[in-house]
Amino acid sequence: MATAAVRRDYSLTGPEADRAAERGLVAAEWYHSRVPRQRMKELMRRSDAPALRDLALWLGLILGSGGAASWLYLAGSWWALPFFLVYGVLYGSTADARWHECGHGTAFKTQWLNDLVYEIASFMVFRNATVWRWSHARHHTDTIIVGRDPEIVAMRPPHVWKVLLNFLALPNIYYGLEEMVRHARGKLTPDQATFIPPQEHAKVFLRARIYLAIYTTVLLLAIGLQSFLPLLLVGLPVLYGGWLIMYLALTQHVGLAEDVLDHRLNARTIYMNPVLRFLYLNMNYHVEHHMFPMVPYHNLPALHDELKDDMPKPYGSTFEAYREIINTLRRQLADPGYHVIRQLPPSARPYRPDLHDHGFADAT
Repeated sequence: MATAAVRRDYSLTGPEADRAAERGLVAAEWYHSRVPRQRMKELMRRSDAPALRDLALWLGLILGSGGAASWLYLAGSWWALPFFLVYGVLYGSTADARWHECGHGTAFKTQWLNDLVYEIASFMVFRNATVWRWSHARHHTDTIIVGRDPEIVAMRPPHVWKVLLNFLALPNIYYGLEEMVRHARGKLTPDQATFIPPQEHAKVFLRARIYLAIYTTVLLLAIGLQSFLPLLLVGLPVLYGGWLIMYLALTQHVGLAEDVLDHRLNARTIYMNPVLRFLYLNMNYHVEHHMFPMVPYHNLPALHDELKDDMPKPYGSTFEAYREIINTLRRQLADPGYHVIRQLPPSARPYRPDLHDHGFADAT
């Protein structure tokens, strides 16, 4: 879809924030597909068992690959490299999926397990646990609403070099460290001040100081041992292993509609193989996750089956999604108003921007 070329202000303190409020897009009612109430109760039911199983496998893979990489590194063997590559992806990429699911409080039935894994995973991927809890809450409340959503990663017109740098996770490291130092000094950015309640500020600053103390200790340990090994195990995995989560996460919303109250139009569901689904914790079912975020990740495939008649056709692979994304970003360089319009099947209820569905899970 081509529209007038307009460069928009994506900050949370600019004129777009006021415009979103004037248009009724702030904390608005979103479209929800109809699901029988009893079925939705079943899908929303939480359980520790699947998450404990997946957590045990994930930790086992991290410890196994990290242990083998360390042993071979100390032995001076180049065979350490493939093990570090595996460890880096497990640490620097898949910790992001655990951060996300436990942040929603749905991965485990036991809340302290959600909180524990969330805190650890947040540290692993350079994310202040308090900042990102509130940032992600805003992302779900105002998904891809310009001037409101702090997690829009590809703006219009796109900064192609920034998108490419995401695959090296360089922005994560740079901005993560910059924010860590800022928060440790007791300061927030103006955008952050719009979505983090004042009573939460002290938690932000405390976590930043703890993170900074840990990373400083790791750095001093590396200097004392005259070895890169401590840094290769803590901190740097985000740099050399964060590419996978960036590759997957960019498919979620990039190139789709802004300022619509229907997740079918601003998010993608992509079919993936079981290995990627385990690493990504089923976030490939992204339309379903945004529409019903309280459904645990292990029930998203079942939710997908329940909703498929009301959904656009899923992408067959990440390659299919990226063909669309690359073409869209190329066109947006000349026409920032261009975006992909997702086609709904004849069986789907149409989206009407002037009349939003007010039900959460309508009985049918």
